[in-house]
Amino acid sequence: MYKAKSNRYENMEYNRVGTSGLKLPAISLGLWHNFGDVDSLEDARDIIFRAFDLGITHFDLANNYGPPPGSAEANFGKILKRHLKHYRDEMIISSKAGYEMWDGPYGDGGSRKYLIASLDQSLKRLGLDYVDIFYSHRFDPNTPLEETMRALDHIVRSGRALYVGISNYNADQTSTATEILQELGTPFIIHQHKYNMFYRELEKGTDKIIKAENLGTIVFSPLAQGLLTSKYLDGIPEKSRVNSNSAFLNEKDINGGYLAKAQKLNQIAQDRSQTLAQMALAWVLNNPVVTSALVGASSPQQIEENVATLDNPHFSGDEINKIDKILNSK
Repeated sequence: MYKAKSNRYENMEYNRVGTSGLKLPAISLGLWHNFGDVDSLEDARDIIFRAFDLGITHFDLANNYGPPPGSAEANFGKILKRHLKHYRDEMIISSKAGYEMWDGPYGDGGSRKYLIASLDQSLKRLGLDYVDIFYSHRFDPNTPLEETMRALDHIVRSGRALYVGISNYNADQTSTATEILQELGTPFIIHQHKYNMFYRELEKGTDKIIKAENLGTIVFSPLAQGLLTSKYLDGIPEKSRVNSNSAFLNEKDINGGYLAKAQKLNQIAQDRSQTLAQMALAWVLNNPVVTSALVGASSPQQIEENVATLDNPHFSGDEINKIDKILNSK
């Protein structure tokens, strides 16, 4: 029977989500990959155990995570029921809906019909009465934004979620969504946004709205699908997402320009006594609007490496200048 480490909260940093009463760990675990039915349930369990033992209390899912879609939630639900149910109140569990989940006109988008039905399915797979945070996973141009936001409001008022958030919304969409949810009195507290050294769209206006509206930010893909790790510093290894027909990372991404930047960044990381992945995580967390960084993992050792980022989270002005020079080079 799993028993969590008694010292699990001693070394993790917990940051307040905007001006809400909720705190998230600086490092959160995303279950996008490695937790589906095509993966080992035992390996998934060991990763989750190690994460929780290291103070990671936040586990982020979505209706379509797998593969197949829904299986990551179902597998997390099995692990939760068998091993972690006594720790439920020490955990933040989130899910999302917005991308295609089932056939027909009601299995995708931002309609009230889809969001509520999808969350009900997610709760069944998870074996929960509620999630702590529920997100609109994407802006839907074919649904009035007010309808999507009112659905989020209903989800909280019906007891299906404690807080709500949005993901993959641009600056203007974030501003409008915030205005609607504030008028409704909905506990809207967080924006989930892609952000890393190579992808900095967050800094092009959305960050200013997040700061002005006192929201939290959790960033996904902080390691750029592995590009900000040591995996590709010497080219493409045999077993990698590049060779698995990934829609998010392909061979053209591993080019000379990337390698030149990654190798220079890696040298700075070594000078900081960090891996490139640790420095990349520290870099996103150095942005004052970022509350937490979502990491994936294929082993407990990766979780340990990621959490060790917090042993050296700060940068000197000279280090920031060197990093910016590398990132802005052609």
